[in-house]
Amino acid sequence: MSAKIRYTDEPLGKLGIVPDFLPPPEELVFREDAVKVTIALSTRSVEFFKREAAKYNT
Repeated sequence: MSAKIRYTDEPLGKLGIVPDFLPPPEELVFREDAVKVTIALSTRSVEFFKREAAKYNT
C-alpha cells in the first residue's frame, strides 16, 4: 500500500483567473451515431489479419 497523502495549510501563492478556453456549445463537434455490424469471416481471412497485426505489433 502506498504512503498516505498528508495535506497541509500551506499558502498557495499568487492566484489568477484562467480565461474560458472552451468553444461555445454550438461550436462543439458531437459524436456521430454509430451502427453496430456483425460479419462472418472465413478462417483464412481471420488468419491473414492476425498475421498482419503481428507483423505491425497491433
